Amino acid sequence: MTSIDVRPVIMAGGSGTRLWPLSRSGFPKQFLVLSGNTSLFQQAAGRLQGLAGAGITVAPPLVVGNEEHRFLVLDQLREQGLAPSAVLLEPMGRNTAPAVTLAALQALQDGADPVLVVTPADQTVTDEAAFTAALRHAVTSAAAGAIAILGVTPDRPETGYGYIRAEDGRVAQFIEKPDLATAEKYLADGGYYWNAGMFVLRASVWMAALERFRPDIAAACRAAWAVRKTDAEFVRPGKAEFAAVPAESVDYAVMEACPGVLDIRMEPLAAGWNDLGAWEAVWQVAPKDENGNATVGDAIVSDSRNTLVHATSRLVSAVGLQDLVVVETPDAVLVASREKSQDVKNIVAQLGREQRGEQALHRKVHRPWGWYDSIDHGPRHQVKRIMVKPGASLSLQMHHHRAEHWIVVTGTAEVTVGNKVLLLAENQSTYIPLGETHRLRNPGKVPLEIIEVQSGSYLGEDDIVRFEDTYGRAT
Repeated sequence: MTSIDVRPVIMAGGSGTRLWPLSRSGFPKQFLVLSGNTSLFQQAAGRLQGLAGAGITVAPPLVVGNEEHRFLVLDQLREQGLAPSAVLLEPMGRNTAPAVTLAALQALQDGADPVLVVTPADQTVTDEAAFTAALRHAVTSAAAGAIAILGVTPDRPETGYGYIRAEDGRVAQFIEKPDLATAEKYLADGGYYWNAGMFVLRASVWMAALERFRPDIAAACRAAWAVRKTDAEFVRPGKAEFAAVPAESVDYAVMEACPGVLDIRMEPLAAGWNDLGAWEAVWQVAPKDENGNATVGDAIVSDSRNTLVHATSRLVSAVGLQDLVVVETPDAVLVASREKSQDVKNIVAQLGREQRGEQALHRKVHRPWGWYDSIDHGPRHQVKRIMVKPGASLSLQMHHHRAEHWIVVTGTAEVTVGNKVLLLAENQSTYIPLGETHRLRNPGKVPLEIIEVQSGSYLGEDDIVRFEDTYGRAT
């Protein structure tokens, strides 16, 4: 029996605004641990690798994301012992149809025509065996030339999802998000499924369908792909060309036009699926006490019902609450009714209009070399705790508006200041004058931690002039 070659495609470009303040644009929900011990992105990658066997070979994943998150992708895959076949970096968001087109073009460039298994990076399932069985059926259909889509068997009248109407295993109709009465009717009638946004088809089948239904998207993506640049695992389509690509979802561009025209089949999925699109969904999948309360972190709940309390950095206590969500991070606290948790995106939009940093970044910010945590700040000073991974280094840089003191807490620091190179051990320190070229490197085999004290008239992260950088960020 000929083996079926599968190429997982993980779409990891979302911003997860409805899960603020835990999800930020600089560290969105797909990279967070919201259920289990791994991030949603890692769960998606692991589930798809589980397809291997039973006549199916699974290649390393193709990941479609953006420039800002490229090192998060590599780090989280590395933690699982995986390496991507490529990370396709969209210059700007253009919705899911162009994202899948980039993945199809990448898959076809070696002359192969694998079966693409396309999934968002921000979903969870509780029954992986059932998920794998359903997906293997879909892969078999796709290998024969069909388009296969997974339809989630509904267990409640949900108004937040689109629906699929299926007849005899084929998709008869895609339906927009219904009102409650219509959703209740769908549940009672049967034959209706939630659209999970997961679909399976050969790369050539996607390109042929896109050429048929949206030739403008196909042509614009091909133009951007023709001038792509490759840097190790990273593939960057042409920025100007990609800006001309129409923004459209997979469903609107292709899938909704397929019933009755192309062979599009639906595989039922009953695997405890959830897209964790809002805090209400997180509460639904979380373990609960006898009163329906779910807690994460250092939380104490008394005389409360059906409430979610998520504590990140300190004790959070709740008394006399019902149907609420309380989420605490070091720099922000959210209190919302569960039924209105979808509207958290309105808070994020207001933060963006006011250009507040809480919209984009946590107090603790991950970087490819490690992380920094802004533990104190004032009008002319800021204190950071900085961790540098073994063998990693920050860029060779300078600042126009601030000076810095560095104190080593643990590990060994190699410090470049102008033309001098110093080695500092624990409890030793150095001073970086304003305007001086400098670099911090960890030459050791254990993480380096320092305390950085900044002083000056302007302390923003954009006051950095990079001269050399291991990660391609030189100014």
